[in-house]
Amino acid sequence: MRRYLVLALPAALALSLATPSSAHDVPPDVAVQAFLKPEGERLRLLVRVPLAALRDVVYPTRGPVYLDLARADASLRQAATLWIADAVELYEDEGRLSSPQIAEVRVSLPSDRSFGGWDSALEHVTGPPLPEDTEIYWSQAMLDVLFEYAIRSEASRFSIHPAFDRLGLRVVTALRFLPPGGAVRAFELENDPGLVRLDPRWHQAAGRFVALGFRHILGGVDHLLFLLCLVIPFRRLRPLVIVVSAFTVAHSITLVASAFGLAPDGLWFPPLVETLIAASILYTALENIVVAQPRRRWLIAFGFGLVHGFGFSFALRQTLQFAGSHLLTSLLAFNVGVELGQLFVLALLVPTLDLLSRRIPERTGTIVLSALVAHTGWHWMADRWERLRQFPFSWPALDAARLASATRWLMLAIAAAGLFWLWRAVLSPVARRRVAKEME
Repeated sequence: MRRYLVLALPAALALSLATPSSAHDVPPDVAVQAFLKPEGERLRLLVRVPLAALRDVVYPTRGPVYLDLARADASLRQAATLWIADAVELYEDEGRLSSPQIAEVRVSLPSDRSFGGWDSALEHVTGPPLPEDTEIYWSQAMLDVLFEYAIRSEASRFSIHPAFDRLGLRVVTALRFLPPGGAVRAFELENDPGLVRLDPRWHQAAGRFVALGFRHILGGVDHLLFLLCLVIPFRRLRPLVIVVSAFTVAHSITLVASAFGLAPDGLWFPPLVETLIAASILYTALENIVVAQPRRRWLIAFGFGLVHGFGFSFALRQTLQFAGSHLLTSLLAFNVGVELGQLFVLALLVPTLDLLSRRIPERTGTIVLSALVAHTGWHWMADRWERLRQFPFSWPALDAARLASATRWLMLAIAAAGLFWLWRAVLSPVARRRVAKEME
């Protein structure tokens, strides 16, 4: 009996290896390509999806596992309806469009490159299909589908909810929207992105980016620790307002500048910024330990705020695709969201610090908290420095364009610092007393 068992185990293993993968296996990564174009009273959605991602459909085969193109039309349309049409919600203005008509269905070779643009993709899908004797494995084929929706006008505002997350463990949808008479708008969406407004109104874009900024500051532990270090030594409102305002002005400058392409584009720049953010936490925490009453804290907040603004821009870069034509509005809205998040954190933090100072001496509490934060900042800085060292760095050539860009940056920084200094001077009690004396 034992001998038969020993012989059966290798045979079972061989059979399991020889058996093809189940049609129900979920692909790890799926890339979807899509075009959306309104034309007159119809909206055309052109989609390309790997056929292996459209599971639970029986595809006719011939030979070993070749797709039988002569008998595949019905199953392909079933897969297009089940996995694509039913997963996409399209809206004209605020009303959801009815179910689409499947105008064309095509099977393509994985080497086909027609989806590089709308015209070539449409010509391919509406052109002659592959010859019926084409030998293509069903699991390697691409399914191209042209859907048509009835709409009132091509000038309407459209939104889409592509719930393609069931297609694979990670699904990336490259969507290109072609509005009439306008530039192509490209979107890169992961899994189920929710409702995407393809041409948002300014208040819709602003609302989205306010929420994004609020969530980002609450989820950015390094930004929150820096904010904690900035305000630990202060209990009065006026110093808090000055320090937080300096941080706000500074990160707003670099955030907007980065969004308009004025930041370095080298691979070394993001890890450099992350390292400097960790260094800002470490420095501010150490200053709290060494100096009992730090002066000119607003200068520290402003200087390091410029660095943190670049950090904000990295989180915002991928999301600017949802701004539509309202880039500046979206940037300002993101800043508003960040500031609301900071105010929310300060509303919780300042009373907590005040309560803590009643239980233990204020100076002792400042040193202990700052030491804990400094310990974290040191480890972050060391780890990020090791990652930064892996990127080669070379000084950019100092040509006229780069010199002009550097000059603009310098002028912008000087102007911002001057305005903030003037604002701070006006708010100063000494300045107010001088003005009062001059008025008498």
